Amino acid sequence: MSDSEGYVGRFAPSPTGPLHSGSLVAAFASWLDAKAHGGQWLVRIEDVDTPRCIAGADKIILQQLAACGLHPDAPPVYQSQRSNHYQSLLDQLITQSQAYACGCSRLDIECAIAGSGQKRRRHDELIYPGTCRNGLNGKNARSWRFLTDSQASNSPLAQEIRAQAAPDSVANNVTWTDRLLGQQQQNVCSEVGDFVLKRADGLWSYQLAVVADDAAQGVTHIVRGQDLADNTPRQILLQRALGLPHPQYLHAPLVLGTNGEKLSKQNGAQALDSGQPLLALHSAALALGYHIRADSVTEFLNVALHAWRADLQ
Repeated sequence: MSDSEGYVGRFAPSPTGPLHSGSLVAAFASWLDAKAHGGQWLVRIEDVDTPRCIAGADKIILQQLAACGLHPDAPPVYQSQRSNHYQSLLDQLITQSQAYACGCSRLDIECAIAGSGQKRRRHDELIYPGTCRNGLNGKNARSWRFLTDSQASNSPLAQEIRAQAAPDSVANNVTWTDRLLGQQQQNVCSEVGDFVLKRADGLWSYQLAVVADDAAQGVTHIVRGQDLADNTPRQILLQRALGLPHPQYLHAPLVLGTNGEKLSKQNGAQALDSGQPLLALHSAALALGYHIRADSVTEFLNVALHAWRADLQ
């Protein structure tokens, strides 16, 4: 199948507030790529982390997108309505011995890491040491984790991976090619650890939900910000374990704040002004490397689409 046949892309915002200029870049890039390939562009509201969601933010986001001429080709899907599907996939992983119950609190993990003499941290995120891989040892189950170490699993998939691995290959390495960043590699087991699928508060993790929904919606191409590139190997592991297709990935440049960090709601990013969509689109286009002049949103989108198509050649 060629890139253009059956192309389905998506933009998946979390309704924790209105879109800002950084999030519009991801929306705009994903829309451009979908339309340049003659494909569908979907919007999914990722409201699985309900405590962080703001009532009405989803409607504001959809209004902001519409003001910029970015209209999804199907009604939005809401993750908060899909818990049963996530549970069915977790049950599948448990049956395959690729997910296990964990009774560790964050303090337990910190103590286990300190006791082992390891001080390594990854983006201030603790690398889970696998404490509960072989059982809860009297603790109550708090969360469910994905077993990243194929050497530690007796599942048919893990056995197949071990059987097919080249003699000199590094166990548990995930390699993929990003359409912008090129070849990427990560050893999820050593660099991330067994990651959470269902949290201690009963909420579903981003990793499981996004993999489940991309597959259910038939997403073939994912265009999102470079801050999410680090999530890709975990999602590829889940796709493999669940027998789901692997989309193509493109991680677009980020808009940075004055402090040099990714522009976000947490560091004071201002909401897009829906009353000035051309200004918002112009800023997003600049972040993608396009300097476009136009008198209307329709003209702007057409020029940007022509430029994106040219870059695909």
